[in-house]
Amino acid sequence: MGATALTRREFLILSGTGVLATGALGRDVALAQAPTIRQGYQTNIWGMPTYYLLRSGALEKRGLKFEEFAVASGNLTMQQMVARQVDLGTYAGQSFVTGHDKGGLVAIAQIQKVGKTSRVMARKELNITRVEQLRGLKIGNQAGSSIGNTFVDIIAPRAGLKKGDYQEVKMNVNEMVAAAAAKAIDAFVTVDPYCSIAEAEGIATTVVSLYEFDPMPVFMAATPEFVEKHPAAVVEYLKAWLDVGRDFKQNPGKVADVIYTYFTSRGYKMARETFAKAMGNVEVEPGFPGDLRPYLQPIAEGLLKEKKISAIPDWRKALRAEFMEKARG
Repeated sequence: MGATALTRREFLILSGTGVLATGALGRDVALAQAPTIRQGYQTNIWGMPTYYLLRSGALEKRGLKFEEFAVASGNLTMQQMVARQVDLGTYAGQSFVTGHDKGGLVAIAQIQKVGKTSRVMARKELNITRVEQLRGLKIGNQAGSSIGNTFVDIIAPRAGLKKGDYQEVKMNVNEMVAAAAAKAIDAFVTVDPYCSIAEAEGIATTVVSLYEFDPMPVFMAATPEFVEKHPAAVVEYLKAWLDVGRDFKQNPGKVADVIYTYFTSRGYKMARETFAKAMGNVEVEPGFPGDLRPYLQPIAEGLLKEKKISAIPDWRKALRAEFMEKARG
């Protein structure tokens, strides 16, 4: 036996205290072997809980290191994950189901609900109050995004509008307010803070909130390789999210300062009141609700009908609640 080997007595002592199997030593060894987490997030209001996570110190407290990948919308994060450029990222149901189909991505938590942050808006001077009035107009839309799909597949058809009844102008959500101000588009489908900015500056008014059609839970997804290779890191990561969830409820001023600084540092001119209104529409509560499968099933059926996925997911493989259960325990 080498000098570093455990004696039988030492092994029994450590085993009896649970250190070897599930205790601090096993956790620390597992975390020491974990790679730097490649975290994706979108730069609209949907991605701001994740941005706050990265700035809060909660990951470092759990012994986790990270590298961040910021993009305009969650469907782009999903594509990065399918290409295995990113390990973890948030997006809504449509993008998650597509990502599972294309790259086996799995959900490890529901982070927030954002249906109240998303709207169909039209230029103020057009005085549009109903979706059917968008017929024949130029509508800015981030094609392939969850809100874009919701508009094209649900909202427009229910108003009697099919593809071809309006001109879809493909652009990122962060470009739409400027395009509307320049009258390059007549209406657009976007998210906060851009909705609130457009309204506050008198550029556009709300036609309909997407919350009327979908509460839009946002999922934290992971690549299957990451959860299989680093389960201990995933549990510690979700513990950090639970800490952040408490911050959103118990210390909203601190959270708002961090996120407000993010937008103003990037040139957005936004009053505190406008920002507070936008953030108030984000319902942050990390967890794993039991109703995710019935929520996602009709989304998957719609995507399959549109031939955007090849099959309905096996939800036992797609929804991995066990990591959040361990984090809560």
